[in-house]
Amino acid sequence: MTLPLPLSALVNNSLVSIPGSKSLSNRLLILGKLYGGFTVENLSDAEDTQLLSQALTTHSDFVDIHHAGTAMRFLTAYFAVQNGRQVILTGSDRMKQRPVKPLVNALQNLGAEISYLEQEGFPPLKIIGKKLEGGRVRIDAGISSQFVSALLLIAPALQDGLQIELNGEPTSRPYLEMTLSLLKQIGASVRFEGNKIEIENGIESKTDNFLVEGDWSSASYFYSLAAVGRGNLRLKNLKKNSLQGDSSLVDIYRQFFGVESNFIGEELQLTPMKDFTFPDGVQLDMNACPDIAQTVAVTAAALPLHFEITGLHTLKIKETDRLQALQSELEKFGCETEITENSIRSLSYGMPEENIEVATYNDHRMAMAFAPFALKHPFQIEDPNVVAKSYPLFWEHFFNCTKSIR
Repeated sequence: MTLPLPLSALVNNSLVSIPGSKSLSNRLLILGKLYGGFTVENLSDAEDTQLLSQALTTHSDFVDIHHAGTAMRFLTAYFAVQNGRQVILTGSDRMKQRPVKPLVNALQNLGAEISYLEQEGFPPLKIIGKKLEGGRVRIDAGISSQFVSALLLIAPALQDGLQIELNGEPTSRPYLEMTLSLLKQIGASVRFEGNKIEIENGIESKTDNFLVEGDWSSASYFYSLAAVGRGNLRLKNLKKNSLQGDSSLVDIYRQFFGVESNFIGEELQLTPMKDFTFPDGVQLDMNACPDIAQTVAVTAAALPLHFEITGLHTLKIKETDRLQALQSELEKFGCETEITENSIRSLSYGMPEENIEVATYNDHRMAMAFAPFALKHPFQIEDPNVVAKSYPLFWEHFFNCTKSIR
């Protein structure tokens, strides 16, 4: 089923309630299951979070997490410390192409019993849970911060705690810091200096309730809508001093797209500047926030502005090769690009194709990132339901903010 997107304008001052952060929700689910002692409100309704929650409560020895990459990483570590529990952890065909070896190697070095059932270095995994003592481990931090976060989440459960040495510059560093912040909030002893992280065994409960803030990744699509449609929008559930790296939207959209962010009461108001002079181009290193790179690239292309975005090496191992997918779909709108292993830049702009259908590649962010482009050129979304992975109510919220041509 395709979804036609012939839009004419933004509905000025529309209000959107941004759903709870998937990143925070997934970490809190693991922490709650391991250590307990607190409740969680405004949990994300994303499919990924639901799959993780189900996996944590099932008694089955076969766990299929489909496309949920975060769940794969976190559950690999979680099941490794479930003494006496034997599990086969698997996922979709694409999940079986996404590397997990750095995490598995680190866990095996701590004594975990994990084996590959198909291709070396990739799911599915056979995990026999054991009581791990902990100790010291080294891990490549440049592939995915989730590998490190998976280890950190189980660290207080290890008898001797955990000392991690990070090799290389961590990718998505704010999400690593998010994990450490949550650990501190539940009473774990945490030290992070240079490239070394130390976490002691045990926790001392410091909080009994978490209210999950809105998801800044989800907010990015409405920033794009305000920038492309040059209209005001109001967003709820977001925090000014957020743990989420994607809150860098505030600075990015002000500097390059002229969208001001103002917190007024419980709302974040997005207001395009009237006399804003667009820059010659958008140049960004998005190593810290790669999940919003698609949104930024599409925003720039819709305006259109030259863009060059680097620090994107992790996009090739996401739900799809996002760099290749971006290049293919932007070309349909007349935007020619060049991609490398970690970057994408625009080369030229020409005439869009007729009867465009944007392919989604089983990637929720492809559907949502391209949606605001409908204010400039009509097209169809190949698989609109893919948004359920992170934002089930996206289309309802999106169409509440827009006017259709028909």
